[in-house]
Amino acid sequence: MILRRNCKETAALLLAREDRKLGLEEKLALRLHLAACDACPLFAKQVLTLRSAFTQWRHQADSGEAAAPTPPGDQP
Repeated sequence: MILRRNCKETAALLLAREDRKLGLEEKLALRLHLAACDACPLFAKQVLTLRSAFTQWRHQADSGEAAAPTPPGDQP
């Protein structure tokens, strides 16, 4: 069981957890690295922000709302 991960491996795990459920070893390795690293928690927050933005975009697209606001001057 290898729990020590470098930043590159941790970034891969952060992205992988968006697509699949991580195993116990991967979850532990991720937690340990995030607790010890200054940069990776910031990347994790960015990944969560992107997930939230895409979820909102999908919801907006599914509800039939306009994807972009009408530019000024194009309004009747």
